Amino acid sequence: MSAPLSTAMVLAAGLGTRMRPLTDDRPKALVEVGGRALVDHMLDRLAEGGVTRAVVNLHAFADRLEAHLRTRTAAPVLSFSDERAAPLETGGGLHHARALLGNDPVLVANIDSVWIETGRPAVADLRARFDPDRMDALLLLTPTKEAVGFDGPGDFHMDAQGHLTPRRVAGTATAPFAYIGVHATRTEAIFAHPPGKFSLMPEIWGAMAAAGRLHGLVLQGQWMHVGDPAARDAAEARLRS
Repeated sequence: MSAPLSTAMVLAAGLGTRMRPLTDDRPKALVEVGGRALVDHMLDRLAEGGVTRAVVNLHAFADRLEAHLRTRTAAPVLSFSDERAAPLETGGGLHHARALLGNDPVLVANIDSVWIETGRPAVADLRARFDPDRMDALLLLTPTKEAVGFDGPGDFHMDAQGHLTPRRVAGTATAPFAYIGVHATRTEAIFAHPPGKFSLMPEIWGAMAAAGRLHGLVLQGQWMHVGDPAARDAAEARLRS
């Protein structure tokens, strides 16, 4: 029997349109930061945190991404969820990969996040603190004002018990915390949704928040959102420093 939360879904099927021209000939997952592809940064973080198996979804430049990942010899062990026909967004991508993921809670990770840790190891901490009896999902967050390469208004409000309220639900122009693209989640609500293209937010996470079962955990370190070429350059500068 595998350890709890030892399986991850890595969402790598995006078109990366905001990253052009860097994505004119490659998927966003293969854009390099500090001489290493974004997808490898994330897979290394997952492995460091105790993840032994990861499912990666494929769409844009799928053959090139799959070929690159098949050259990896380091953990985690990889399998692939084929979305070549059409990208399915976050919820749809997870639903499509159900046979590979199984029904137990999983970690979910985007590939446009790089971070420097100054305290608790983030992925290991997320795994240790996720309590499926009290939580449907536990999201890794950072204070919005401390993020590098992120110009959004923020995503969540969080109370003293760690319960999250989405900014759009709260009706505020800004929120103090940004989601950094990694979370632990139960899968029941996602797999109960009709298959096809759908996002986790607002439907899935909105329902979890309304039930008091959407929680947050603050990263001990600095997050870099690598969403466009300028943000990639800012992340490289921060890593060099």
